[in-house]
Amino acid sequence: MQEYYYYLIAVFGIMILGLIAQARVTSVFNKYSQMASLCGKSAAQVASELLSSHGSSVGVACIQGSLTDNYNPRTGKVSLSQTVYSSSSVAAVAVAAHECGHVMQYEQGYTPIVLRNKLLPVANIGARYSYLLVIVGLIMGGLGYYVSLVGVALFAFAFIFQLITLPVELDASSRALDMLEDGGYLVSSEHASAAQKVLRAAAFTYFVAVLSSAVTLLRLMSVASSGKRN
Repeated sequence: MQEYYYYLIAVFGIMILGLIAQARVTSVFNKYSQMASLCGKSAAQVASELLSSHGSSVGVACIQGSLTDNYNPRTGKVSLSQTVYSSSSVAAVAVAAHECGHVMQYEQGYTPIVLRNKLLPVANIGARYSYLLVIVGLIMGGLGYYVSLVGVALFAFAFIFQLITLPVELDASSRALDMLEDGGYLVSSEHASAAQKVLRAAAFTYFVAVLSSAVTLLRLMSVASSGKRN
């Protein structure tokens, strides 16, 4: 029972961290959305130029929402949200460059993103069905313990996926800053610092996701073990 209370405390703590992370992303993005990049170009234009200068044929499109920016290798498109696409702010340019960083990762065969993509199918299954398998294993009793272990193993892949995602995102941000500075889109140390703060705030959300997955994995392992003891 004491172990369960520790789990609840951990979950509550991660929920608080998650709220803080999301609030931080919104706050930092809004703050530096008011700072003009001074390059005189929209985030969409900057993204197109960065991609072109690195020999990529990936296109840039606008999608609905706020901070819904992404790169989809299946469609070959960098999709920028409405709050980013036409904006020439430091925040918007940083977000656009980050997505271009992901393009570079794919096109250069960056090892962590290759591994993450290979894990994705199993990770999706683990995230969806691991809880069910652990519970079914508990109900079955006896050999059900091994069914629970399968559930735990599947979720372990989901955890590894989240773990690999963190360096992937950090690397994309590092690439973004390098590309922006090399291309002359950040004209001062103040602008470079602002762009870095925007990207760091976004990266913290992935760190929280890793913590959340770790706690869930430990809980599933504990539940599965309790089934064996019973």
